[in-house]
Amino acid sequence: MKRKSGEVLSEEAVDNTKKQKGKKSYRDLRWERLDNTAHLFPVIAGESMSNVYRISVTLRELVQPELLQNALDMILPKFDGFNLRLRQGVFWYYLEENGKPAPKVCEENTFPCRFIRQNKNRSYLFRVTYYKYRINLEVFHVLADGMGGINFLKELTYQYLRLAHPDLQEKLGDSFSSDTSLNREDSFLKNYKRKAEKGYKSQKAYLIKGEKLEPGEFGVMHGYMQIPKLKEVCREYEVSINEYLVAVYTWSVYTECLHGMPSKKPIRVAVPVNLRPFFHSITTKNFFTMVSAEFHPIKESYTFEEVLSLICESLREQINIEHLEELFSYNVSNEKIWIARATPLFIKNIAMRQIYTTSALANTATVTNIGNITVSEDYEPFIEMFHAFLAMSKGQHLKGTICSYKDTLVFSFSYDLADVSVQRGFFRKLAEDGIEVEIESNGVNYE
Repeated sequence: MKRKSGEVLSEEAVDNTKKQKGKKSYRDLRWERLDNTAHLFPVIAGESMSNVYRISVTLRELVQPELLQNALDMILPKFDGFNLRLRQGVFWYYLEENGKPAPKVCEENTFPCRFIRQNKNRSYLFRVTYYKYRINLEVFHVLADGMGGINFLKELTYQYLRLAHPDLQEKLGDSFSSDTSLNREDSFLKNYKRKAEKGYKSQKAYLIKGEKLEPGEFGVMHGYMQIPKLKEVCREYEVSINEYLVAVYTWSVYTECLHGMPSKKPIRVAVPVNLRPFFHSITTKNFFTMVSAEFHPIKESYTFEEVLSLICESLREQINIEHLEELFSYNVSNEKIWIARATPLFIKNIAMRQIYTTSALANTATVTNIGNITVSEDYEPFIEMFHAFLAMSKGQHLKGTICSYKDTLVFSFSYDLADVSVQRGFFRKLAEDGIEVEIESNGVNYE
């Protein structure tokens, strides 16, 4: 019944109105647009291609699950970039404030990087698990890239250690580290330039194929090496660590899969580039773009030095601020076309899937470098190592991730192929160059 102008509400109606004031309406919820890279992930994600990455920290003491849960409960409300759920609009997906209790911290009991189902995870787009000394953070890429994930994991670890060690709590209090960013700027939009030309390659690349692991299985293999020795080898070759390791990966595909023979298709390795240092950004949203390291074996019997030279030339031509700006500006410009903006989401999804398939098959694999992870000095005695790796994607069944902590670098393979000859070839080449490697795996292969 409509209330007439000037009519007085009953006491019951007044009480109900007061109760409602304590609740947030959907109009009051904080929300944000997806960044340019994030638009793709909800479209292509599923059980077979989760678009989830893992970053983990290994402590020098056993993890206490109840304290880890408490730590997550304490920091999540302060992290706008993780206190979110994914929503679907008429024209775009978007992120909305979640506000539910933090997802439950569980002991790891399955293979990593599984698809995150929001309805089974309190609508959150990340999960936290633990196993003995290790804390795992798994993130759906729509939320953040690896740098955003590290930012969250480090603060979660700091809070956990303060709870586990009251002397740290007394000394440091509950404030976030000065290195922790809560910035949610869309740095793609801020830095893009109009009229950029397409810079991505779309011709098909050589793909690694073979017998798959059992359904649901996920292989992980870590290779640990000392950075001083790695730097020494790289100085001899006059290349960076990143260039060297991408070239060794390419070499192992060339020697183990192509057996040193020519190929009609190039070996092309996608290399994500963190854009923050180039554009002075501290955003916790996605802010990276892809370049491709390419080697096309058109003759027989290339030497490693030849492959390394071609890979370095390919990367150096692309990793400069002008070219990187062109790459992401082209994508942002497409997003801003009025026809694209006015097209219903279900039609956009069809187009984006097709575009993704073309671009995915243009790369043999992905090798990403998280870089050197540092922690606040007060927490260093409690932290042993960091690891990171990626889930599989279309056509890419063997990926590499590089990260380092102090003087140790770990190259992590993630894969769903039974054959591990590329991994063997990779570590064999490092050994030939005098780099000692300690290898660890999750046991899906016993070769």
